[in-house]
Amino acid sequence: MIRVKICCISSVEEARMAVSAGASALGLVGRMPSGPGVIGDELIRTIARTVPPPVATFLLTSEPTVEATIEHQRRVHTNTIQLVDALPKGSYRTLRAALPDIKLVQVIHVLDDVSVDEALEAAEEVDALLLDSGNPKLAVKELGGTGRVHDWKLSRRIVEQAKVPVFLAGGLNAGNVRQALDHVQPYGLDICSGVRSEGKLDERKLGEFFEKIND
Repeated sequence: MIRVKICCISSVEEARMAVSAGASALGLVGRMPSGPGVIGDELIRTIARTVPPPVATFLLTSEPTVEATIEHQRRVHTNTIQLVDALPKGSYRTLRAALPDIKLVQVIHVLDDVSVDEALEAAEEVDALLLDSGNPKLAVKELGGTGRVHDWKLSRRIVEQAKVPVFLAGGLNAGNVRQALDHVQPYGLDICSGVRSEGKLDERKLGEFFEKIND
């Protein structure tokens, strides 16, 4: 069964809608240098508290240090941390020691062959990877929510070689999700803009997306 993470959740109502549609995980976006879906820590904590198990709650954090990342999770109490940018070497071990019950998901922004190497290195220490279409090398970093598709051939290579589950993100919608599944064969999918209208979660688009997955 393909797992689906609905990202950019902005209210308790959106969380309930996503869970009812079949989401396995919800993405709650903390402060970011750019991109959609950012909400305050108090709202993240409120939403996370309402989500029933076994649905996972992902805190998307771009904090630049491991200490700040730990404090961010402790403020909001999600059960998963999605690291949207790279942290200094050794950070995973520090996170594990401080937050032993919290799952770690590293985002890899798939740009080129170097991204494949980065993904496989991270896969040795995290619980899952999430392949997205941002660009952390820009002056104002793009760390997700671009609505763009990246090179799925590179993503397929990561899926084939990584030792952990891999989520595919970046420009997914009901029109291309079957092609994405066939090409990449990921463990899970992550979607934000593809199930939204004017920034709000769209129940019709959400239903169409899950219908395509289950075809």
